[in-house]
Amino acid sequence: MSGRPLDVLEASLGDEVTVRLKGGEETTGDLTGYDQHMNLVIEGGQDTTIIRGDNVVSINL
Repeated sequence: MSGRPLDVLEASLGDEVTVRLKGGEETTGDLTGYDQHMNLVIEGGQDTTIIRGDNVVSINL
């Protein structure tokens, strides 16, 4: 797997991830989508969360 961010996201689709946001909040769920701006779609349980890419500090697989 390449170390380029979008390649890592592509390889992680469907996997559980933990996303740390500015301000220290964390969201955990399945990565179901992303775009070239690293906006993320995270699904957990019955909730779907869309995270704007410029709020992301880190993504843990």
